[in-house]
Amino acid sequence: MKTENPNTPIFGTPEEARVAPKFEMPKTSMPGEVAYQLVHDEAMMDGNARLNLATFVTTWMDDYARRVMTENMDKNMIDKTEYPQTAEIERRCVNIIAKLWHSPEPPYCTGTSTVGSSEACMLGGIAALKRWQKRRRAKGLPTNKPNFIISTCMQVVWEKFAIYWDVEMRMVPVTMEKITMDPQDVVGMCDENTICVVPIQGVTITGLNDNVKEINDALDKLNAEKGWEICIHVDAATGGFIHPFIDPDTVWDFRLKWVLSISVSGHKFGLVYPGVGWVVWKDKQYLPEEMNFAVNYLGANIPSISINFSRPGNQVLAQYYQFLRLGMEGYRQIQQNCIDVCLYLKQQLKEMGIFEFFSDDMPNPLFIWKLKNDSSRKWTLYDLSDALHAQGWQVPAYTMPKNMEDVVIMRVVVRQGTGKDLADLLVKDIKTNIAQLNQLQEPTNSAILWNKREPQKPRGFNHSR
Repeated sequence: MKTENPNTPIFGTPEEARVAPKFEMPKTSMPGEVAYQLVHDEAMMDGNARLNLATFVTTWMDDYARRVMTENMDKNMIDKTEYPQTAEIERRCVNIIAKLWHSPEPPYCTGTSTVGSSEACMLGGIAALKRWQKRRRAKGLPTNKPNFIISTCMQVVWEKFAIYWDVEMRMVPVTMEKITMDPQDVVGMCDENTICVVPIQGVTITGLNDNVKEINDALDKLNAEKGWEICIHVDAATGGFIHPFIDPDTVWDFRLKWVLSISVSGHKFGLVYPGVGWVVWKDKQYLPEEMNFAVNYLGANIPSISINFSRPGNQVLAQYYQFLRLGMEGYRQIQQNCIDVCLYLKQQLKEMGIFEFFSDDMPNPLFIWKLKNDSSRKWTLYDLSDALHAQGWQVPAYTMPKNMEDVVIMRVVVRQGTGKDLADLLVKDIKTNIAQLNQLQEPTNSAILWNKREPQKPRGFNHSR
């Protein structure tokens, strides 16, 4: 009697039995289900996104949101004549976000969606640069030495902005004595060539907020004395979708005189899968005309405020879905839950007795800690991070920036989908790994390796702006 072939149609094919080419295109085609399985199986080697407590990026959306994204992934955001309703929804999102930040520009606010908040930061910085250049040229003054002010805890996009646009980046030191950007230090670094100051709401490294109001007030006094117009661009990649719901009375946004633009990441606490960001200006007068491009080869004169061009429109539609689905109260509940879980996790770590924390404040759902000094300890936070990584967790260990390079810290970010049960599992694994590390008589190979490394800048971690 003839036996049936036990192989499935996929795993029994000659294509699946061969090694797929890695660096060149195969000479022949293969069935879609086989190609899918090959890619699917390789992707399984990636980490579990839900266990990634390093990233700020959204790792969970509901089924309806995923349907919205799947159904619209073929729409090109730049083609506003072919997809006018997507363009209209983008405009609605800009207005919704601008009003969260108390925009004084009704009814239609000036802003755009971007590919993450890195592009949004770039556009805010370029606008400040162009405005400064225009003022200088009008007075017959040179424009060859622009600078901007930011803290040493900045995200890598600002280094890119400085290099790409040839603008000097002046960094205000963050220290244990001054754990956020000090307004008087900011004023001391400003001069006639300063295009803007960039305070951060939700510092990537520490989770803290620069005091935008105090910086604004210090700049207001300086500008009045010197006749300058040094403005503020707020990098609110994290905090822009936290503060309007958690602490709406704190003044950091367009309610302040010199805050002329704000950027935010929609794919962080905007609760959308990557990648979408937003930038909004206080008024259309602060967006230089030369940054508003128009092309006619898509069927009409299409305005474009962007560095990138073609990109999918489904993230914008998913952002609008979240606004409709959750509303003010839904966002508030989710963001508060993230902070509550963060506080719970921090308390569990504190009770272990071996960690010190950078700050008691937690304005955003992330925090950092370091090991207490103990000369008898034979392991480092790098060892703990490696041990957790082996179990699927991604909890980064890295050094603090300039002036604190000798301080090694760990950080967790709590996002939607990270509950107390998951926090308990993490704490359990941390305790288990610490117990195992404590049994070591000599530093592990990874500890020896890390101890020999030069101090690592936090920019080595990709936070997917």
